[in-house]
Amino acid sequence: MKIGILKESAGENRVAMLPDGVAALVGLKVSVLAEKEAGKGASVPDELYEEAGASIMSRAEVIKQADVLLMINNPGDSEVKKFNKGQVVVAAINPLSNHDAVKVFAESEVSLFSLDVIPRTTRAQAMDILSSQATVSGYKAVLDSAGRLPGFLPMFMSSAGTIKPSKVLILGAGVAGLQAIATSRKLGAIVEVFDVRAAVKEEVMSLGGKFIEVEGATDDAAAGGYAVEQTEEFKERQRQVIHDHCAKADIIICTAQIPGRKAPLLVTKETVKAMNPGSVIIDLAASSGGNCELSKNAEVVVEHGVTIVGESNYPSLMPRDASQMFGKNMLNFLKLIIGEEGALNLNWEDELVSGTLVTHEKEIRHERVKEFMNQ
Repeated sequence: MKIGILKESAGENRVAMLPDGVAALVGLKVSVLAEKEAGKGASVPDELYEEAGASIMSRAEVIKQADVLLMINNPGDSEVKKFNKGQVVVAAINPLSNHDAVKVFAESEVSLFSLDVIPRTTRAQAMDILSSQATVSGYKAVLDSAGRLPGFLPMFMSSAGTIKPSKVLILGAGVAGLQAIATSRKLGAIVEVFDVRAAVKEEVMSLGGKFIEVEGATDDAAAGGYAVEQTEEFKERQRQVIHDHCAKADIIICTAQIPGRKAPLLVTKETVKAMNPGSVIIDLAASSGGNCELSKNAEVVVEHGVTIVGESNYPSLMPRDASQMFGKNMLNFLKLIIGEEGALNLNWEDELVSGTLVTHEKEIRHERVKEFMNQ
């Protein structure tokens, strides 16, 4: 079997697999093809891929020869239509929202495995690209906000007087939020955290954050640890509590998202107006509508003296380690579909294989994706 690694489109610096992953695949008796300069954005030259056992080729040749194509983002409809019928693609295209792309993969008779919908089980943790990339986002978001803040994060005491520590408010205590808590605390900030899931309170407190509670939240165990839609009554109480805490915060890190849905609005324009000039909002949910009403995806805006950063792809700004983590998740999944002597083995009895499959033989196979598409 031949596995091809494609270079991501402009604006994405990560690569689906680094040379150490290539070496591991070669050890599984798989031939690896890498597009020329696939790792350039992550500062990885072609020579390292060749040393690991990959053959460097043009994009067209990789697509033509590979049985399995590895990538991070959806390459675009016109590109997918060039893929070979029966070809296997392993990527992360956000199929719960990106319905048009799913249809193109199906129509092109390409078997698409999207790692961002892999079943959330203990066994799947080693393949959980959402968690690994969210770790990068949470860390980088704090560093970015610290660089934009017109002051220190920690408390400073000197002959010039005492500088009070900055206050950081983190909205959402998923993986990105928890990493943001840890990073903010290491930098000496005072950290408050809001999340509708009461179950994360202990984790928040263990990292040194203060958990903000709003009574009456719906917490659905069937949601696999994700946040779920809340009642209007709860949302109103939530808005007032968040408004009050936002007004006192120097930095707000927004991480609250619901898979396949518009991100919940947590920071209104009125709240932004009530914040102190010089404050910073980092909105990691900008690509799905944003937690802040004034966020613009992939843009930095200043409103009422508050800097609002709409950035949903911090991993691309830390491409080396983000690619390392993504590639390890990818490799662990590939081991499920690589059989003896390096042959392709699509074992539909394996819940992780069948549960990650989105399209196959002109059909959309993923039940949750179909459910979202029919709404």
